Amino acid sequence: MQESEWVRFIIGEIVGRLASSDNHLQVIAGRKLLYAYEVRHYQDNGERESVFMDYETDMLVIESADNRWKPRVVIETKLERVTTHDAITYSQKAATHKQVHPYLRYGMLLGNRGHYPLPGRLFRHGSHFDFMMSWVAEQPTLEELNHFVQLLLEEVDASRLLEEIIYQSHSPHRNRYTLLHKKLVVH
Repeated sequence: MQESEWVRFIIGEIVGRLASSDNHLQVIAGRKLLYAYEVRHYQDNGERESVFMDYETDMLVIESADNRWKPRVVIETKLERVTTHDAITYSQKAATHKQVHPYLRYGMLLGNRGHYPLPGRLFRHGSHFDFMMSWVAEQPTLEELNHFVQLLLEEVDASRLLEEIIYQSHSPHRNRYTLLHKKLVVH
């Protein structure tokens, strides 16, 4: 199976499950997402000429409401193997996307890995990933699928919380957090 076919297959498996938990969530394949906003020059009146740049994502979980949408979770995908170059490239994409969308969560899904664990190169070079997951085959087991959907819902919640922390920090009615702990979970 080609990677793009695999992504469409996965979306078909998870879209209903996500929507049943939160009908504002959608999953999209191949959506381009802004990673850079550059100002080429300013004019004396304060206007500016800007350039926008975007990368295509493999899978994107968005939250839609009121004819607007927000990116919540990006999932990059690889079948069978992931190289050191892949890990570095995707981690850098995660970093640049998070510069523009600081509440965005970013991860990697590997498929058809047999019973091999996540490769060490992902841990070493994937410093900007919020999660990594590996499936034994192209088609996930029910347990793998359930873990993936649960993980995505948790990542959406984390994205929402980060957005609140970042953009409500000056509000007198904000929640006042005194601890942030990015827990490490392995399975």
